[in-house]
Amino acid sequence: MDHIDRVLLAQLQQDATQSYAALGQAAGLSAGAAHERVRKLRERGVIRRTTIEVDPAAVGSAVLAYVLVDSTSWMGDSADAFAALSEVLEAHIIAGSASVLVKVRTATTEQLQDVLRRIYAIDGVSGTQATVVLETFFERPLSPQAADQT
Repeated sequence: MDHIDRVLLAQLQQDATQSYAALGQAAGLSAGAAHERVRKLRERGVIRRTTIEVDPAAVGSAVLAYVLVDSTSWMGDSADAFAALSEVLEAHIIAGSASVLVKVRTATTEQLQDVLRRIYAIDGVSGTQATVVLETFFERPLSPQAADQT
């Protein structure tokens, strides 16, 4: 992946609906060359999907919590159980005192409590510790330029 690919990725992260002509202009390419580069980025799996960013509060999911999940056994085979909980947006096996870290969004703290009960019911889970987010300063996408800055 070269500098031009990184420019294209940064542009697409800002607005994935822009034309190939606009992408090409930003990267110093023709529209056709930009289209071909983006196609290859998709083919190689660099671009996994094209999506939109939704305001969680606007769709009734204003409560954000990060949950540390303690376990009595290896949780590496539990991905499907966490994925079955629609309120769980991310789940990660982690190093440290807990086994899994999950990101949860709900409408209310009562719904969060219900999700915590359902997490606790997953085989091997021995406890949870939830941290509720009061305010988000910022969230940023992964910068395609980061590798160039090392």
